[in-house]
Amino acid sequence: MSELVQAAGTIVAHYNQWITIFLMVAGLYIVIARGNMVKKLVGLSLFQTSVYLLYISAGKVIGGTPPILDPRFTVYSHPLPHVLILTAIVVGVATLALGLALVVRINEAYGSIEEDEIFDRDQENES
Repeated sequence: MSELVQAAGTIVAHYNQWITIFLMVAGLYIVIARGNMVKKLVGLSLFQTSVYLLYISAGKVIGGTPPILDPRFTVYSHPLPHVLILTAIVVGVATLALGLALVVRINEAYGSIEEDEIFDRDQENES
């Protein structure tokens, strides 16, 4: 019984990593399994969010302070992961905006945002 409690404690102690794995798998599944392009972009956003969480949780130092030199503080948090994630969030928003703009143009050209219907119309046009 104590092994079970110890295993459960290990899982609970690393809950942020489990959430990251769940978001990553869910986002990847949505990108692969769905034919709707907007849903694919939502899956891509979920996947990107999991990567943000992965880097932020690894960059967190418990009890760490901002890196301001002061004799009262001995443990500092490294600001680089947070800065990189801010940059990644900006790139992610720009990627999502470009993807949505492309979906709008595809909808105007083909009248649909479902991959299967677009592929069928392309096959009809080639024949």
